[in-house]
Amino acid sequence: MKKVLKWAGIGLAALAAILVVAAAVLYFQGGSRLNTTYDLQIPDVTIPTDSAAITRGHYLAEAVMLCHGCHGADLEGHVIFDDPSIASIYASNLTTGRGGIGAEYSDVDFARAIRHGINRSGRGLMIMHSDAFHNLGEYDLGAVIAHLRSTPPVDNEVPMITTAPLGRILVALGLFDSESMPLIPAEVIDHSTPFAEPPPPGPTPEYGEYLVSIGICRMCHGADLNGGPPIEEGAPPGPSILPYGGHWTEEDFVRTIRTGVTPYDKTLDEEVMPWRSYTKMTDEDLAAIRAYLASVATPPSRTE
Repeated sequence: MKKVLKWAGIGLAALAAILVVAAAVLYFQGGSRLNTTYDLQIPDVTIPTDSAAITRGHYLAEAVMLCHGCHGADLEGHVIFDDPSIASIYASNLTTGRGGIGAEYSDVDFARAIRHGINRSGRGLMIMHSDAFHNLGEYDLGAVIAHLRSTPPVDNEVPMITTAPLGRILVALGLFDSESMPLIPAEVIDHSTPFAEPPPPGPTPEYGEYLVSIGICRMCHGADLNGGPPIEEGAPPGPSILPYGGHWTEEDFVRTIRTGVTPYDKTLDEEVMPWRSYTKMTDEDLAAIRAYLASVATPPSRTE
């Protein structure tokens, strides 16, 4: 019996040692992901200064890209995730006020952060949807930066991002990543891709595709918009939104976004579907998105 207990103890000690080594390896792998730097030089970006461009940038940032949803109504910075045992992640104060990065960041710095997901020091930004914002047209990127430049300063000291040992291990395991929501978008972006020329604005499938490509629809609804996994523990899976184009009329689609109630009298859950932010979109742009969904959806059968 003593020999059995002795060997059992040795086995447990060996297992514990293996787990400690594995945890140490994962800890350093997670740290390596978080601390990777990108030596990315990008050309100067033309920043328009006219009121129409600033208005355009504000519209895109607030109603389409939902920048204000993370960074705050006045871009003053907000808590994104705060669990001291895992990580504390904050969206930056983008203004020129105390604690803001607006005075430090050049136009090129902002362009690199928005389109490439890389901060001023060269590190990849976490939970920054640059995988979508990389699709911005050159004028629209400049308009968004013009909007940031025109925002009044707000004093708000945003804490540093910190990642606990457990958080680094989870980062190494990829548990914060999904196909439609990478933790560090800079890892998956093709940084050599040049600007594409967006289609002209209008209620067309082509322009609707552009709006979807620069928004965060795919984060919840999947890369093909046909449904995605829960974006966090306890959240429901993202439903397919293709039927909204294939089955709903344009009037149905616009009314749903305006009221938060579907044609089937289902109320959208604001915790997972930020429909109130999308109410700021124009009817024409909502019609364009619906037209795009209709163009890629399977048409309803005659019996439906």
